[in-house]
Amino acid sequence: MMDVFYEKVLRPILFKQDPETMHELALKVWRISAAIPPLRAAMETLNLVHTQKPIKVFGLNFPNQIGLAAGFDKDARCWRAAAAFGFGHAEIGTITRHKQSGNPKPRIFRYPESEAVVNACGFPNEGAEAIAKRLDKCPPKSKRKVPLGINIGKSKITPLDEAAEDYVFSFNTLADYADFFVINVSSPNTPELRRLQGADYLPALLGEIRKANLDRAKKLGAPKIPIVLKIAPDLTFREIDAILSILFELEFDGICATNTTVSRPIEGMESIGGLSGRPLSKMSLDIVKYISKATNGNLPIIGVGGVVDEDSAGRLANAGATLIQVYTGMIYRGPFFAKALANALKWRYSDWV
Repeated sequence: MMDVFYEKVLRPILFKQDPETMHELALKVWRISAAIPPLRAAMETLNLVHTQKPIKVFGLNFPNQIGLAAGFDKDARCWRAAAAFGFGHAEIGTITRHKQSGNPKPRIFRYPESEAVVNACGFPNEGAEAIAKRLDKCPPKSKRKVPLGINIGKSKITPLDEAAEDYVFSFNTLADYADFFVINVSSPNTPELRRLQGADYLPALLGEIRKANLDRAKKLGAPKIPIVLKIAPDLTFREIDAILSILFELEFDGICATNTTVSRPIEGMESIGGLSGRPLSKMSLDIVKYISKATNGNLPIIGVGGVVDEDSAGRLANAGATLIQVYTGMIYRGPFFAKALANALKWRYSDWV
């Protein structure tokens, strides 16, 4: 009933407003939910779906398969409400070493007839050090209802040749707060960032991040933090093969497929920025299928992109995605979309073929 009310009544009203203004409103609602413990606890009881069997990935326990993708909570202001809205994990960011305002506005464009969004935000965030101070005020990992992923990217002002130093700084600054990291080298909204996916940069970049992770683990006498690489949907299978070889060689923990696409399968959309939503569904699905087969299911996959209903989520799960993330789908289906998806995968997982 809540989903129908949102789609038929609330969404038409909200979609008359500026997309980024509505995003800020959603963040405020989440922050209120997170800030009032009795309210948050009641919502978690009502909305957080637990699978029949525990989901264990990266050595972490997830109550369900559905997670909040990066881009919603860029500055770690409201992620603690994720479980209250039914999410089995949350990913904050993308966070960069340096504070940056992102690209000029307007930079978010909705296309309701296609259930799509084009965003050209460019990693607006307060910077790793400021966000670490905010996370330091939160309860420790042991008190969390769901795992927290931290998505890190390259600052716009940082040259590609210095990217590794940029990522390592953010990793070291935020490591105490992350259950897992996601390395973002695939956003189309930072100039030349996607070049980091290629052989000229990726092995050295990931090697430096791996070294920082191992050094930290040795120093603290603690396990290393799971790290996942997020790739673009516009790569060829040959390019994906090269990336997978690097991930296995460096013993990375998983892959996130995929980011937004620079392609425009539908005419008339804003040309600058990354496209998400229903038009991305087949691209992401095809890549998840390919990765699962190419790795014999031995590399955990976070499937993201084009999840706008139960069917698209189920197809990603059946294709080999261990975890599934949503963001644009929540814009079109409402704040409790994660609960609906988690329930669908819990009871009807085998229905998708």
